[in-house]
Amino acid sequence: MAVYFQKREVVVPGQLLADGRYRPSFGTYDEGGKIYSSLMGLAELRGNTVKVVALDGVYIPKEGDLVIGVIKLVAGNNWKIDIGGPYGASLHANNALRRPYSDDISEYMDLGDVVSAEVSAFDRQSGPFLSMKERGLEVLEGGMILEVSPAKIPRIIGRRGSMINMINDHLKIDTVVGQNGRIWIKSPDVERLRLAIKAFRTIEEQAHTSNLTDRINKMLAEEIAKLSDSKPSEEPSANIEAENEEEDKPEAEAAEEIEEPVEEIIEIETSTDVEIESDDKPETEEVNE
Repeated sequence: MAVYFQKREVVVPGQLLADGRYRPSFGTYDEGGKIYSSLMGLAELRGNTVKVVALDGVYIPKEGDLVIGVIKLVAGNNWKIDIGGPYGASLHANNALRRPYSDDISEYMDLGDVVSAEVSAFDRQSGPFLSMKERGLEVLEGGMILEVSPAKIPRIIGRRGSMINMINDHLKIDTVVGQNGRIWIKSPDVERLRLAIKAFRTIEEQAHTSNLTDRINKMLAEEIAKLSDSKPSEEPSANIEAENEEEDKPEAEAAEEIEEPVEEIIEIETSTDVEIESDDKPETEEVNE
């Protein structure tokens, strides 16, 4: 028994990886008791299983894959769904709805809707068939879809979900990661959405490096701290505006106080004129007599 590669070494198609009591897995094949790489990628050994994680490439469906798709056509009792890659997928109403259901299945899901589904079967001639019967498979409302290389999805998820859970916890976002290279992200604000995209792009570019989870964790912690520091700066400006409004109030009140005496002066002048006119009238009458 022998292994002919280092951990996460970049290998090429046809390269000998191991011989003896090892089992081939994804990205490898067995020939004469020896295991070879079938694609360009990172070689890994898990127990006695040898596999190669592709560095790049299109999505090839596998039964049991979680995928994110967009409904492109409603035909009879079927939805035609774009899941990326060279194959279009089909979802029958029986695999998504409880009976009885309406004859018009567009009442439940229509063109443009984004869904999470599972590949229930795959035939290269007819394409993959999907199901939404499992728990958590649903129409994904709101949010956005980020496209990444399908080969980098295992790194984005991390071992036992360590990477994606860490990102979700830091940013307080909701995500669904599809094996077809699509990530659905729903964020409470634009700043956290941008950080999520930055994190996923960084993982995609540096998927072949070690200690990536720690680096992403540190990066997000620093960015979140910056966001927290920038928020209080908005409060003083609001306080200043409130203070300015309070300072303006006495001036307005003073103006009202000034206006009231003016009205009194006008009344006094008017009453004086009336008295003068009343004094003149008797004199005029005496002259006429």
